[in-house]
Amino acid sequence: MNTKRFFFLFLICISVFNQASAQLPAKKAVAWPKIEAQMKPWTRWWWMGNAVDEQNLNLVLEKYAAAGLGGVEITPIYGAVGFEKQYLQFLSPEWMNALHYTVKKANALGMAVDMNTGTGWPFGGPQVKPENAATKLIVQDYKLNAGEKLTESIKVKETKQDFAKLQALTAYGPNGETEDLLPLVQQNGVLNWSPKSGTWTIYAAFAGKTRQMVKRAAPGGEGFTLDHLDQKSVDVYLKRFTDAFGNKPQGVRSFFNDSYEVYGATWTPTFFAEFKKNRGYDLAKHIKDLVSKDSTSGQIARLKSDYRQTMDELLLDNFTKNWTNWAHGLQSLTKNQSHGSPGNLLDLYGAVDIPETETFGSSAFDIPGLRRDPADVRNVDPDPMMSKFASSAAHTGGKSLVSSETFTWLTEHFKTSYSQCKPEAEQLFLAGINHIFYHGTTNSPVNVPWPGWLFYASVEMNPNNSLWPHAQGLNNYIARCQSILQAGKADNELLIYWPIYDVWNKAKGLDMALKVHDVDEWLHPTPFYKLAKDLSKAGYSFDFASDRLLSRSKVAPNGIKTAENASPYQVLIIPASKLMSPETLDHIVQLASDGATVIFQELPQDVPGLNDLEKRRAKLKTTLSKFVFTGENGTSGYKIGKGKILLAGDVQQALVQNSINRESLTDTGLQFIRRKNNDETYYYLVNHTAKNIDTYLALNAAGKITLLDPQSGMIGAGAMQNGKVRVQIKSGEALFLNVAQNQPQNIAWNYLNKAGSKINLNNPWALHFTAGGPALPADQKLDKLSSWTDLKDPRLAAFSGTGVYTSNFNLTAKNAREYVLNLNQVDESARVWINGQEVGLLWSIPFEARIGKYLKKGNNTIKVEVVNLMANRIRDMDQKKIQWRIYHEINFVNINYKEFDASGWSVMPSGLIGPVTITPYF
Repeated sequence: MNTKRFFFLFLICISVFNQASAQLPAKKAVAWPKIEAQMKPWTRWWWMGNAVDEQNLNLVLEKYAAAGLGGVEITPIYGAVGFEKQYLQFLSPEWMNALHYTVKKANALGMAVDMNTGTGWPFGGPQVKPENAATKLIVQDYKLNAGEKLTESIKVKETKQDFAKLQALTAYGPNGETEDLLPLVQQNGVLNWSPKSGTWTIYAAFAGKTRQMVKRAAPGGEGFTLDHLDQKSVDVYLKRFTDAFGNKPQGVRSFFNDSYEVYGATWTPTFFAEFKKNRGYDLAKHIKDLVSKDSTSGQIARLKSDYRQTMDELLLDNFTKNWTNWAHGLQSLTKNQSHGSPGNLLDLYGAVDIPETETFGSSAFDIPGLRRDPADVRNVDPDPMMSKFASSAAHTGGKSLVSSETFTWLTEHFKTSYSQCKPEAEQLFLAGINHIFYHGTTNSPVNVPWPGWLFYASVEMNPNNSLWPHAQGLNNYIARCQSILQAGKADNELLIYWPIYDVWNKAKGLDMALKVHDVDEWLHPTPFYKLAKDLSKAGYSFDFASDRLLSRSKVAPNGIKTAENASPYQVLIIPASKLMSPETLDHIVQLASDGATVIFQELPQDVPGLNDLEKRRAKLKTTLSKFVFTGENGTSGYKIGKGKILLAGDVQQALVQNSINRESLTDTGLQFIRRKNNDETYYYLVNHTAKNIDTYLALNAAGKITLLDPQSGMIGAGAMQNGKVRVQIKSGEALFLNVAQNQPQNIAWNYLNKAGSKINLNNPWALHFTAGGPALPADQKLDKLSSWTDLKDPRLAAFSGTGVYTSNFNLTAKNAREYVLNLNQVDESARVWINGQEVGLLWSIPFEARIGKYLKKGNNTIKVEVVNLMANRIRDMDQKKIQWRIYHEINFVNINYKEFDASGWSVMPSGLIGPVTITPYF
């Protein structure tokens, strides 16, 4: 009886469970996220001369939206000659009306608006009076013998320094004595003092002005550059905006600040006081050493490290945090390019809502067929490790977005193809960037003749570009990538400390601006950089940490937490560094005691700075003396509390010994970045090698794997073998892998297996030109494909625009699993139709598409629309001396900042060059 009752209850339980299961929502198949405005690429939008009006704003915004842009970043600059009457004064009521219209129209189009908190760069303008302007330290020296008095007044000798103020006057005696003479200076500058013996040198320190003006300022934005180190000056600067805004939100998503280019700003009037408060000693007694040209003295290096640390604190607190708090009061975010700043870049990036890096110049990739003419590129290689400073600040701070000013001077004007843009954008994605901003788009009224208004240092991402009809190809690719890269959180296992004191501890120079263009000086020579490069190549993922970040990091059950919304890190790595503050070492020890694993490549040797030097040295030495390491094979360990500290010259070996696994997929040459979104892990794989890759990959993340192709949008379940997933990635292509334990089986990915004989499309082609200029060429009949510039019509050598090729081919049988169309050489982008059905845009190498579903047995038609570069038309205009460069200030320059002249260029190949083939796969 009991047995029957138990069986009956068991059936009831099964029934209830089945009913409950039936009510659970089914697990959705893996799909691309819904594309939102923030996932699309945005663009820097130059308002030349602020010559904007509602009619033209309406037209261009509609074109931007239709092409796939998600937002614009308004930066007013200098204007075009002859349009002065249309200029609006920055922040005037008329300008504010234009801003309001822009925000309203953009929002109606599903776009958003960012705004530079100024015009041109850096921050400055008419509200910046001399007392609030960028400040520099001016030092003059005098010599006096015993009994002598100065016969001259102590006043600044440099011209145009009417607002310079004497802040310190220090006398140095023959035996190292110092004496503060400032109280002895009369109001008229006369010094009432003479030395009693020996020869003394007197150093006078003045707070002078750099007199730097806003660069590329727009009407109403002209004026001195701001003193970023002084809070009162920053407040004065921002008040102009607050007043223009009526202290109300303007619908601006984020306020933007360009890279720190405040030249020679070595000082602020409060520097002496801030230095004494923060460093604990009087800098006025060390003026002689501060301005010393000595490049070897350890004592001077320590002094200047303290000076640089003080600048860092002033810039962080008085400008960066202050500006961000102001923006938050207007319900907007801040987006800052911290590079170039004289401070700790990680903290400066981390103090804003959206850290932003930039790429400047062109990278060399091994992708076959990718054009990189040395004459058309700058001798600057963007460094992905530099970009990781911005992404690290975002990841460790739990911020969802990290952006980049992208394609600045990627090539010479008018010669940039979308194929060249793609790997450069991918390199940013691999560095952790997840929001591309084009550099850029110039607002151009419809009545301005071609090529319209253009900025002097950009890739022309605007409707006048002959490539524009195919802009959706690049834009949609970026949007697909960013839709995943903005989801979830970065999934990096390592946290690497950046030894900033080793960077600051240099006796040469004064302030130290850490620029993108100078990484070969302050970044590349360091053990930190070499370690990061080696770990990346080996397949490890990491972010960088500053001293401040470590001070507020905690140990959680699943690793080191740097912020509430940040992913945990499994290991903290301290690269070989000479200098470390005792406070930072104590924080590191505390993390280990609380359960963290810490790996020192080498132990620090000393402390930075001058104040209480021996006391702080003793403290560091005492802490280090407690490390009792034991072990063999190059790695020794010290158990402390719940965690451990390891000492390992070979960091990778230590990681392996502690079961911190690398991603072995990098052995194939593939590069990757990994993100975690709830219970799913995404891998973004990129093939920048010269070879096509078809292999099975082992992943550290376990589960079912779905492949997502960001080029085509295709999705399918990956084929598995011994826990590995098969991937096929051609040179120049990328692929996402979605890994999850619980997901439905998607339709299987259609792999290209056995290739049949190629079908060559050798029938004649008809070529018809549909748009462009200076004039539409005549129709052409082509027995063989070649550059249209080689054809007989003389108009073709000067033509930039769109040509449409049509032909047909015979398919004797349709019996393959898939067919792949390969256009081979395309100059520069193509849109393809097969049998009247649009296949899509083939805008980048390898210019291939799967077309099996469009084919039929027998006769098939093919149409290929091709757009070429602007270069040939610009060349023709310069040869004919047609004036199109009509801008104030810098006007227009070439990639080497010389006068632009395209008249001597060679004609660039254009059109469908092929050969065009179709490959069946069985």
